[in-house]
Amino acid sequence: MRDLDRFRGCLIGGAAGDALGYAIEFDPENVIFRRYGARGITEYESVKGVALISDDTQMTLFTATGLLTARTQELAQGSPADFPACIGASYRNWLYTQQNRFPLHREGNASWLISVPGLFSPRAPGGTCLHALGGKHLGSTAQPVNQSKGCGGVMRAAPVGLLFNDLGADIRDICRLGAETAALTHGHPLGWLPGAALAVIVHAVSQDGASVADAVQLAMETMRDVWPELPEVSELIALLEKAVRLAAGKVSDLDAIHELGEGWVGDEALAIAVFCALRHEGDIDGALISSVNHKGDSDSTGAIAGNIIGAQVGLSGIPAKYTELLELKELILGVADDLWKGQSAGEEDEVWREKYLTMTYRWGK
Repeated sequence: MRDLDRFRGCLIGGAAGDALGYAIEFDPENVIFRRYGARGITEYESVKGVALISDDTQMTLFTATGLLTARTQELAQGSPADFPACIGASYRNWLYTQQNRFPLHREGNASWLISVPGLFSPRAPGGTCLHALGGKHLGSTAQPVNQSKGCGGVMRAAPVGLLFNDLGADIRDICRLGAETAALTHGHPLGWLPGAALAVIVHAVSQDGASVADAVQLAMETMRDVWPELPEVSELIALLEKAVRLAAGKVSDLDAIHELGEGWVGDEALAIAVFCALRHEGDIDGALISSVNHKGDSDSTGAIAGNIIGAQVGLSGIPAKYTELLELKELILGVADDLWKGQSAGEEDEVWREKYLTMTYRWGK
């Protein structure tokens, strides 16, 4: 069953973790806990009354529109969708927003998000993404564009897990597409395997209402099935199993995160997020606070944890303190709603056509 509340919760939860962690992303722990107290940051550090999102949420939104463009073209033209190509083209539009000022003065848009002024704002974009998207060719799992295993591949993959709910997709195909989404810019297997795992986890938690533990187990089993001979699968699974053990143990949240890493690379970022989602299952406030208050990549670990736990508790389970000041909240909700609609809207819907076929939609018109 496609649950709109869970779709909204996944994207808003991810944006909330992103915004909470963005304020402290490059701060050492002694600074964080001296400034904010024993628990660290627990509420947004707003700028002029707005909790700013980072490139993590920006790219997540462009992932979603790339998916929906591919799906809409598939239904309109009756030919198989090239999801990676559409997502990659959408990412190139994101790259444009990081290097140019609004308004747009060119044709050939791949995402209607290019019409949103608020996205024309560099928010510490990852160097790997910038370099890869500026190149002539984008990568794939078969033809990597580099050997990066940074977390910039996994932090944007959650929409892959949402779109195919109740559409009869094989979980292995969802896993593969999560990998290819990340591999567009991150070529090392530990750069794209976490994207595969996150897609499966989000899919399971949002559609079936599975526990986070069950969803993580499904992700590990699916990766083994899809890439049985790939040694990095065993590496990632070992780290995820460690996160599961730590969550069930008595070690403190921060000490457990230190055992898992700092989150700058994809496998560590996913493991930290999984730990926090398991340790604080059903409690998005606790999960987000835990996931960002460390010396590593706080906004990315917060975003991934927020995607997972947000898909579980839904928008209705997210405290108001995470929604009231969130930058571009209505845009994020609108994209979540489009993912939920999936294939129910189409050529007969003029707004949908403008968004995902003609690319003529203008935000806020």
